[in-house]
Order: sequence, then C-alpha cells, then structure tokens
Amino acid sequence: MPKTQLEKAQEFRALHARPGAFVIPNPWDAGSARLLAALGFEALATTSAGHAFTLGKQDGAVTRAEALDHAKLMVEAVDLPVAADLENCFADDPEEAAETIRLASATGLVGGSIEDARGDPARPIYDFNLAVERVAAAAEAARRLPVPYVLTARAENYLHGRPDLDDTIKRLQAFEKAGAEVLFAPGLKDLGQIRTLCASVSRPVNVVMGLVGADFSVQQLAEAGVKRISLGSSLARLALAALQRAGREIRAQGTFGFAKDAMPSAEANRLMRGKSA
Repeated sequence: MPKTQLEKAQEFRALHARPGAFVIPNPWDAGSARLLAALGFEALATTSAGHAFTLGKQDGAVTRAEALDHAKLMVEAVDLPVAADLENCFADDPEEAAETIRLASATGLVGGSIEDARGDPARPIYDFNLAVERVAAAAEAARRLPVPYVLTARAENYLHGRPDLDDTIKRLQAFEKAGAEVLFAPGLKDLGQIRTLCASVSRPVNVVMGLVGADFSVQQLAEAGVKRISLGSSLARLALAALQRAGREIRAQGTFGFAKDAMPSAEANRLMRGKSA
C-alpha cells in the first residue's frame, strides 16, 4: 500500500532527528524523481530552476500555480517524502506567503522553503523585519495544517552578492525564533563558515552542494554540524550539459558516440515502473 501523507511527514521529520547528515537530491521531473527513488534516497525536493528549465523558462519565471502542479506530479511519482523549493512563496505579503504553504500541503508535500529574496535585482533581499514577519506567518500556517509540514527558511545573502555571514546568521537565528524548523543559507562555500553557522543555531541546517567551488563530502559536512544536504539545480544542469555535448558532437563531427553513455531503454523502462536500481 502506498504511504499516506502523514506517514511521509513522520518519516521526513525523523530524517532530521537522527544522527548524521542525509542527502535530499532535487529531481526536475517525475522520471528523474523515480530514478533517484530507485537509487535508495530517502526523500526528495523539487528544484525551482530545474523545473523552470523543463518549461523553457528562466529560474524565477515559474508561477505559483505551475510550481504547485509540478509538486503534485512529483509527489504522485514516488512513495517518498517530497519537499518543495517554493522560492519566496510567490508573494511579498506575509499572509499571501502563508497561503502558499497551505496550498503546498494540499498537494501532498511534507515540507517546503521560504526565501528572504524578493526577485528584484535593485533590492534583492527583504528588509530584516519583513523577512522575519514572512517566516513567522509561514510557520504559523504550517503549525495549523492537518499534516505536519517541515518549513525551511532561507537566508539568500550569498546568492545575491551580499557575503555577510553575521547578517546571515542574524537572519537565520530570527527565522528560528519565528518558527522555522530547518535553516538554510545557500551559497556558502567555506567549511569554516558552515561550521560557524551550524554552531550559531539550534535547528537543523541545510546546505547545497553541486555549486562550483564547494566540494565537501557528506562526512565533512556532517562533522561541521550539517543535517541535510540538497543539490539545487545541479542534477538538472548536468543533464542539460550532457544533451548539449551530444548535440555539439552531432553538429560538429557528424558522429553519435554519445550513445555509448546513454541509459539502455530496458533500464529506463524498468525505472519508470518504479523498480529498484
């Protein structure tokens, strides 16, 4: 029997409570979700950029409705806990951000994130007080849901040209007090900074790997205090790079050597049936 949303939620919360760190990879469609599930990963998370690329859009150009429809497809594709990259919850207003959390849970998701970046290049990061207010509203919405929902609050400084560790920690500490269950500062590439951040908060910390310049092992990150390791859009971009290489070979050389690295059709069909790898 497929697991219920409640069972998935309980499993997801338990992953954050056990010793060590776990990897939560980011598939970009139902097929890649099934492949990763077959490899034995225990939970998955969507990627806003990876999803956007499948629609021929830039990251940040996906609507809330598109993101939630996509999340529902991912939830239905696998019998694993699935969390979502919900960007800034598609709203500046705290109550509208909270509504996104309620809608996300209704798709079957058991977790999701809220960012403190507004998507405006001129003023990329929300003012501190508004950022905290938004997290507090999202956390309150999560607490009132009929099924547990793990809210991740993200401090986006390092992705928007503001490499300020003190402000990042200040924000994450405030997000923790506001009710966030997981804390995340994407873009940190120094293990010492990651260790300092983890020691500065008492909630589980997520870091993202797959960024150029940050190449730490699961063990190294766990020893630094990290609980959860996501991969962002790196797997989707890797797949796009493989397609690009194949296309360039065909156009430039007129050869088809890429086929030797392609997954056999029988294996692909087996994975889409949900069989283990």
